[in-house]
Amino acid sequence: MKEKIHIMGASGAGTSTLGSSLSNVLPHTYLDTDDYFWTTKFTKQREVPERRRMLEKDLSHNENWILSGAVCGWGNNFKSYFDLVIFLWIPQDIRLKRLKQREFQRYGNEILAGGSKYEQSKTFLEWASLYDSAGIEVRSKTLHEHWMADLSCPILKIEGDYSVNERVDIVLDYLKY
Repeated sequence: MKEKIHIMGASGAGTSTLGSSLSNVLPHTYLDTDDYFWTTKFTKQREVPERRRMLEKDLSHNENWILSGAVCGWGNNFKSYFDLVIFLWIPQDIRLKRLKQREFQRYGNEILAGGSKYEQSKTFLEWASLYDSAGIEVRSKTLHEHWMADLSCPILKIEGDYSVNERVDIVLDYLKY
């Protein structure tokens, strides 16, 4: 049994959804890096030392956990904690469509031109669209592959547009659970 699982991938790839779903069938506590990264969700970032302290506390207080999201850069010191890293990738067009839908669900018409969240949403979607083509200077596939290259734990790559249930089954089959 893998006790300490990290799920990573691009924004919109489904890391949070898979982590939450797995925690419903595995005896693991679910944690999301967004809860450590942001003081005010998606607008104000928490200072790196505070993020690390908070995450360290939660990881050390739980025997079995699933951590979704990205810790590249600010959480490199946690690499040795993981028993398994799951990397998710889906085609960019599908991922960006999901992100646009999620933005609209969160903020409604405020993401449209003239709305109070228009610039924030536009900036976010432009950033997210860089994932497959950018270098290691931003959260990208290149950065994630570079970050995973020296992990000492196994890496399960799930690449393609799978449903949540299919992804859960892939992980459970991998774990032989």
